[in-house]
Amino acid sequence: MNQKIAGFTLMELMITLAIIAIIATVAMPNYSRYVQRGGRSDAIASMHAIMAAQERYYGDNVSYTNDLKDLGYTDSTFTTPKAFYVISARVCSDSEDNDTPLAFPLTQCVELIATAQNNQASDGNLVINSYGRQDRRLPDGSLTDW
Repeated sequence: MNQKIAGFTLMELMITLAIIAIIATVAMPNYSRYVQRGGRSDAIASMHAIMAAQERYYGDNVSYTNDLKDLGYTDSTFTTPKAFYVISARVCSDSEDNDTPLAFPLTQCVELIATAQNNQASDGNLVINSYGRQDRRLPDGSLTDW
């Protein structure tokens, strides 16, 4: 009864763990970026749907609305399906200073802003207006394309 014991040596296990650690170190940042891009795409699709509803509302009322309830939503803001962003409507603001309203009333221009939530916050907020401007405001305050 001379059975040979089969198994892994400590060295083989250590090499395997080192390889897994290296792969995980490289993969995790990329995975996080893909999750953020997916959340951003979710918000962009929702913003386009809300803007289309705004245009229909404008066709009926000759004015936009800053209350999403007027468009058939259950609340004055809309949370994206995966809760990465909260979307709200307001009077158009200056593209350089996101909080300064322009001279246009709601009869001429509406802006949707998607405010990033939780882990998505480092990806920045998204802005679209009825004139077609689409920006992403990064946490450092700079503007970039979607």
